[in-house]
Amino acid sequence: MTPKYKRVLIKLSGEALAGPQGHGLDESVISKVVEQIKTVHDMGVQVALVIGGGNFWRGRQGKQMDRTTADHMGMLATVMNSLAMMDALEQNGIPTRVQTALIMTSLAEPFILRKTLNHFEKGRVVIIACGTGSPYFSTDTAGALRACEIQADLLLMAKNIDGIYDSDPKLNPNAKKYEHINYIDIINNGIKVMDTTAATMCMENDIPVLAFGLDEKNSIIRAVCGEKLGTLIDNK
Repeated sequence: MTPKYKRVLIKLSGEALAGPQGHGLDESVISKVVEQIKTVHDMGVQVALVIGGGNFWRGRQGKQMDRTTADHMGMLATVMNSLAMMDALEQNGIPTRVQTALIMTSLAEPFILRKTLNHFEKGRVVIIACGTGSPYFSTDTAGALRACEIQADLLLMAKNIDGIYDSDPKLNPNAKKYEHINYIDIINNGIKVMDTTAATMCMENDIPVLAFGLDEKNSIIRAVCGEKLGTLIDNK
C-alpha cells in the first residue's frame, strides 16, 4: 500500500483506549493502534498524536468544582495516556517523543513547534499532551490547533462509530451515513463530530478531517493510504 498523505495528526479519544471496560487503559486496544502506527511510520509517514483523557477524567465530571481546576485535571489525564502510548510505541521500535502544553520537564518536552518538526525529520512520532494548555478548550480543539501548526495533510478523528450520521445510529437503525460533508454544514447544523471551535479552525486553515471508526480493521492504515472509509470533512 502507498500512503496518500505525508504528514498526519491522529486524534484519539481517551475512551477509545479504554476499550469495552470504559475506563483506564486496555492494552489490547493500544497494541492494535501501535501496530497500525508502526506500519504507516515504516511507510515514511510523519505522525503526530493528540490523545484525550476521558478514560481517566473529564472536566465536566467535576460539577461542583471550579471549571479551570477540573480542566487542568483533564490535561493531566492526557499526559498519562500519552506516556502509556509512548511506552508502547517504543517497545515496538518506534522512536517517540511526548511534548506537553503545560511545562513538566521531568516527564516530557514542552511543545515547541520547531522541535516537533525536527523530530519528524529524524523519523520520530510526536505525541502532544495537555490539550491547548488552557481551560475551556477540548482536546478536539487541541487536535485541530496542532494539525494547523504542523501543517498536517489530514486530521484523523478516531471515533467509536464508523463516521458521521444524520442521527444517532444506535437509536435510529435508518440513520444515514455521510461519506462527505463540508465544514459549513457541520457548523450550521450543529453536527456533533467535533466542537465548533475545532471545526471553524480546520475550515479557516483548510485542513481536511476524516472521522472514522477505530474498531474497523486497519482503519488508520487505510485512511492514510486514501481508501474510502468514514466521513471526509473539508471545504469542497
